[in-house]
Amino acid sequence: MSTFEDHRTLLTGVAYRILGSVADAEDVVQEAWLRWSGVDQETVADPRAYLVRVTSRLAIDRLRWAKSRRESYVGPWLPEPISTGPDVAEHAELADSVELALLVVLETLSPLERAVFVLREAFDLPFAQIAEIIGRAEPATRQLARRARDHVREKRPRFDVDRDERRRITERFINASANGDLGGLIELFSGEVTMVSDGGGKARAALRAITGAEHVGRYLLSINTPANIARFMASIGLADVPDMSLGTATVNNAPALVISAGGRVVTVVSLLISDGRIDTIYLMANPEKIAHLAPATA
Repeated sequence: MSTFEDHRTLLTGVAYRILGSVADAEDVVQEAWLRWSGVDQETVADPRAYLVRVTSRLAIDRLRWAKSRRESYVGPWLPEPISTGPDVAEHAELADSVELALLVVLETLSPLERAVFVLREAFDLPFAQIAEIIGRAEPATRQLARRARDHVREKRPRFDVDRDERRRITERFINASANGDLGGLIELFSGEVTMVSDGGGKARAALRAITGAEHVGRYLLSINTPANIARFMASIGLADVPDMSLGTATVNNAPALVISAGGRVVTVVSLLISDGRIDTIYLMANPEKIAHLAPATA
């Protein structure tokens, strides 16, 4: 296996956490490979450090461009979901760093703050190495890290349930959704539950956050209908409407509801739980962001 392939998973992880986008991360890693192919590799004393430096710089540049593009995005912009499994969960610090709640908060940081936070908190790089990557003095890099860490600590939601409880609540949520049980959904919600949905103008999604248990419940039941699935299938060029299925999958290190039709994922719903109630719902329906996901087992 080549040196680059030895580090591809690491580089993809760095790029995804900085960018919050699977497609952008893959593009960055491909560009890093081209850079690596063009250097005299025998002169590189530490290939891992070199590749992380190149990938991080490319990701920062791409994030600056992406932030301006996201200003014209239709509706809320959410990070692209990724499937995660035991290989990620074995490393708690890496697993936690792909949680959707954290990635949403990272969107509010500057590109440099986000890169410093990711490289330090998720990958534990020394400040001297991070300073070289971002082209700043080490004291300034430490200040960026402190500012980013304080911001994340203030904004990041607090979880107070274990993974098994989170999965049980997710399964109850799925059952209520599948059965059209508005009362069952409302029982699971906190009074101030908020739903943020991302359709990117390509799928049905609320253009603003929806708050309140009944409002959120009614909206959720309205999108899981054959008519809505038919509109989605037509938008991707398919006339037939196959049976819809609901299942669970581990997405961004947490159980999630995955709605599929015709072998395609059409919606991913991730739940944040506080005090035993669903407090925040992230709904992702933009087909460009979920096309890489596999349908979940019903």
